Amino acid sequence: MQIRSFTSLMEAYERLISRPNMASERYYNGLFERYAHPVLTREHIPPFWMYDADPAANPYMMQRLGVNAVLNSGAIKLGGKYCLVARVEGQDRKSFFAVAESDRPTEGFRFRDYPVVLPDTCPEETNVYDMRLTRHQDGWIYGVFCSESKDASTSDLSAAVAAAGIVRTKDLTHWERLDNLKTLQSPQQRNVALHPDFVDGQYAFYTRPMDGFIETGSGGGIGFGLCPDITHAVIGEEKIISPRRYHTITESKNGAGAPPIRTDRGWIHIAHGVRNTAAGLRYVLYAFATALDDPSRVIAEPGGMLLGPLGRERVGDVSNVVFTNGAIADDDGRVYIYYASSDTRMHVAATDIGRLTDYVFHTPEDPLRSPDCVAQRCELIRRNLAYLGK
Repeated sequence: MQIRSFTSLMEAYERLISRPNMASERYYNGLFERYAHPVLTREHIPPFWMYDADPAANPYMMQRLGVNAVLNSGAIKLGGKYCLVARVEGQDRKSFFAVAESDRPTEGFRFRDYPVVLPDTCPEETNVYDMRLTRHQDGWIYGVFCSESKDASTSDLSAAVAAAGIVRTKDLTHWERLDNLKTLQSPQQRNVALHPDFVDGQYAFYTRPMDGFIETGSGGGIGFGLCPDITHAVIGEEKIISPRRYHTITESKNGAGAPPIRTDRGWIHIAHGVRNTAAGLRYVLYAFATALDDPSRVIAEPGGMLLGPLGRERVGDVSNVVFTNGAIADDDGRVYIYYASSDTRMHVAATDIGRLTDYVFHTPEDPLRSPDCVAQRCELIRRNLAYLGK
């Protein structure tokens, strides 16, 4: 095996960073464009994060601290740059956060020299991942993420407890750790997002009540709750606003994705839904809208999925999965949905506020039964044939 120099590793890395990323013409639905290449992969990790560059200490130029995957990033535009706070999973299975930024929303993302160093305030915490970023009305940028700890009540080494960790920052460099969110009605939480505005003078969270670490149990779907103090956030009551439903894309579980996007007609939410299959759990994205004056009240709920895994996206560490916890609504009306495929890599889909609003408010709801779905489709066909004069 030929030994590569560290210089050659850096050259290959720079070529990848500078590679153009064009919208793919392979798939058209009138709503969004998928892009040909992922925006972040493990190949986007700087070599100096993985290799000892000193040939005296590393004569075979092999990875000392490898990276397995880059996935599930929060997203925000800050200082004119598109910033992704990605989950980076090392070869040791531990995840950490790292900021990748670019002047362009679909390509050229480069990680900062160092990963995010969170204040180590939870001794029992083993793993952190899936940060959702919210620029809040109070002037802070908040990150809400999954804080995972061993379930000390059992000897089962796979048993864990999920909580919602909270940090805040102004620059994605200096982070203040706040208390983990407490939900008095739910023993575990993950996939929690913070609403951008105060609601009745309080902080509003989108939660996902869970009885266990993997299975939601009695958890009914995406919840909504208020708390007066985010530094010691406690939610007493969770109202389910997007429930799980039998024989739909949310049958097994669902959860908040990116924090909601404000439009003239309502808050648009991009969430994930999960159903079980013979091949395991299948994750897709879906959308719904809530009222501007009451973000706990759903006012539009298009049926079916917004985006599912296609082609190479279907293969990875956890196959048949797409997942989002970050989107950027740009000043020009463009919307960039950053999503991971199969727990392995990050992609982007681009749309705009007009298209997204049209989709959410004019796509029919799921009738929930096959006969009604057929009737719904036949009515669309009838109208089209009449319009075409057939």
